[in-house]
Parts: sequence; structure tokens; C-alpha cells
Amino acid sequence: MGLLNDFFKLIFPVTCAACGKILVKNERVICLSCNYNLPRTNFHYDCNNPVSRIFWGRIRIENATAFYFFNKGSSFRHLVHELKYNNRKDIGLELGEIFGYELSAVEGFSHVDIVIPVPLHRKKLKKRGFNQSEFIARGISKALCKPLDVMSVIRSFNSSTQTRKNRYDRWLNVAGIFTVINPDNLRNKHILLVDDVITTGATIEACATEILKVEGTAVSIAALAVA
Repeated sequence: MGLLNDFFKLIFPVTCAACGKILVKNERVICLSCNYNLPRTNFHYDCNNPVSRIFWGRIRIENATAFYFFNKGSSFRHLVHELKYNNRKDIGLELGEIFGYELSAVEGFSHVDIVIPVPLHRKKLKKRGFNQSEFIARGISKALCKPLDVMSVIRSFNSSTQTRKNRYDRWLNVAGIFTVINPDNLRNKHILLVDDVITTGATIEACATEILKVEGTAVSIAALAVA
């Protein structure tokens, strides 16, 4: 099987999702060079990081972080575009797993009980075909060895896009759009809420607000990137 796989890779080479170069043995999805040069924040090592400060005075969060900076024109921004709009679920899984392994070394994140992606509304899910945050969460869940829950929280209203809205309008746009439908699954649990990109934090705040209404819950936040 190894020789057969090598033959197919010779005829149909697998390329790096970031730079397009042919991947070599033991490289998956992203080459080692691109992985090394992606713009990491290292925020998860500092409990007072800029992502945590987004939620200060707004909602009770245990820990919050983002793994990468979402810089204009960067190779990482290209990866997110490929994930969201070109059906590259493997990018979400791979980056999520890399992120998860780093979180596993940080006490505040390694002790979560459940990993939950911020859900899409069923109409948007049907149009796009998948929830990119779910595949990021799947990678994180695998690395942390924690269960993934995609059934307990739903997006019950289809809000308009947050693009070009100011902070207050973003908050109004997502207020009350999430519903916890299986509270028993979350009771007395520490939930890691996962999203793709945090800008103002309005969407993930709205989701966390509903989860925190369940008795005994605690919420930490992990976004793949911060804008």
C-alpha cells in the first residue's frame, strides 16, 4: 500500500494549501515552512490577552484565545478563504488539530469537558454545505481527546452578515439568535466554544450567553484567528 500511495502521489501530487508547493513525506495539508511562518498570536499563554479583554465586562468567560492573526494579504487569510469557500475541510481539521495540541499544554484549556463549534443556521449550512467552525472544532476535539457536541446548541434565527457592521450593530444583529436544545448535555460542564475568526466577539458572545444560562456551565473560547 505504501508503494501504491507513493505512485499516486507521483502522478497526482498533493500540494500545500498555503503556498502550492508539493508536500513531502510526513507533511499534511500545509508544508512545514508555511506552518512555521503562519502568524501565531501565542495568546493562550497569557490569560490577559487581547481576545480575553474583548469580553471583559460583557460576559463571564473562563479563558479566551485566538491562534493566528487574520492579517490582510497573508497566507493564513488565503487558508481561511480556501476553508470557507472552496470546501477545504481538511484545512480546518489540520489547523484545528495543531491548535488543539498547543491548547492541551495550557491548564485553562486542557480541562474543558466538551468542545462546541458556533453553529450555522440551517439555511446557511445548506448553502455552504458545511460549518467551517465545526471542522476546526473537530481537530481541536481530537487533539484534546474531548467529545465534540454539534447537537446541543442551534442557531435558531438566520441573521444577516456581520460584514461592514459596527460593533453595536453586530451585537444587535446576533442578540437572541442561539438556542440550547439539550441543556442536560451541558449542565455542570466546562464548554470550549470554537469559532473561525473573532472580530468584535459579538457572535460568540451571543452563543456563550445562552450556554451560560444552563446550570453550572462555564465557557472558554478558542477562535482560529482574530481580525
